Amino acid sequence: MTRFNFDVITLFPKAFELINNLGVITRALEKNLINVNLHDLREYGEGNYRQVDDKPYGGGSGMVLKPEPIYKAHDSIDKLPNSKTLLMTPQGKVLKQQDLLRWSSLDQLIIICGQYEGFDERVRCLADEEVSIGDYVLSGGEIPSISIINGLTRLLPGTLGDPGSLIDESHNSSLLEYPHYTRPLIFREMRVPDILVSGNHEEIKLWRKQKMLERTLDRRNDLISNDDYKKLPKSKRINRDSNEIMKFRIGNGYDIHRLVEGRDLIIGGVKMQHPDNLGLDGHSDADVLSHSIMDALLGALSLGDIGKYFPPSDQKWKNADSLFLLSKVIELIRKEGWEVNNIDSVIVAERPKIKPHVQLMKNNISNTLQINGSFIGIKATTNEKLGPEGREEGISCHSVVLLEKKE
Repeated sequence: MTRFNFDVITLFPKAFELINNLGVITRALEKNLINVNLHDLREYGEGNYRQVDDKPYGGGSGMVLKPEPIYKAHDSIDKLPNSKTLLMTPQGKVLKQQDLLRWSSLDQLIIICGQYEGFDERVRCLADEEVSIGDYVLSGGEIPSISIINGLTRLLPGTLGDPGSLIDESHNSSLLEYPHYTRPLIFREMRVPDILVSGNHEEIKLWRKQKMLERTLDRRNDLISNDDYKKLPKSKRINRDSNEIMKFRIGNGYDIHRLVEGRDLIIGGVKMQHPDNLGLDGHSDADVLSHSIMDALLGALSLGDIGKYFPPSDQKWKNADSLFLLSKVIELIRKEGWEVNNIDSVIVAERPKIKPHVQLMKNNISNTLQINGSFIGIKATTNEKLGPEGREEGISCHSVVLLEKKE
């Protein structure tokens, strides 16, 4: 059987030493299923110092890889008839499992690792395809190259002990893989689903297929084909007409803090005076209105709660202004592609009177979120002397938000 050849042009060949300890690649090397040939770009550099980079024309920060060394390195490689050259760059097409499957039918991949601020534009002429492993920037193309070598190698016949293990893996079927469980049957009160220990293999197969669909819908609904979508129970389906999937999302938030001496009473960014000089206890300024709105915003997009982003164990947030924290949360929401449609909040407190301060609270929230004040509703009520709020042990707030997907 013909061995698959990886030829990697890199400025840092030592970065590839770790592949000798990666089980799949090590196994393929031992079985002579692959060759990994490293071409040190420095050996093709110019002058006494083997220069491979230079300042860009037109100015700018950083150094750019020169074209001559890369072309020389590429020319030195013995090309097989069934070969492609990949250029690793954050500007490339994001790597998909289907790409690895397609390349696995080749005899050779030549991979050029970018570096520093990039490479001379003329290097692109060498590439059959430009590839990225995600929408972020690394210092070089070595780690992306190792990802490709690993992902492709495991697809080659003879690499895996059980070839069937490839069949149900995430992305091989354009769906995410189903959940896996092993012993013990019960771990920390979490039990393995009964279907998996039933011994009914047909039912298990159906369960796994259903879980693949549900998991993909929940995490990557863009991967679901129309045929797979129709197999979902109606209760799991969402509107896919005109690509408006989940145009609106609703979030619910709740917060409560104890009333104590020696603390300021701040709600909605407004410093208030309690008749008994009490304030709200908390790691930050304990602003229950801002906190409940933050939790509602995060909850609408299943992003967790504020403790995940501003943990009380982090002294960085000690006595922090909650309006500042709210500004960070709305940045995250907008980064996800959503906008606030409206907010409705109710503050539960026996004293002091909240109503005189509502307009100022709305102004503060409006300015922080950069939305029209008419989109914000703030109400206040007592708890009729019931519960911790009624006994003036604390003040709480409930908030509901409606988010709309931006066009």
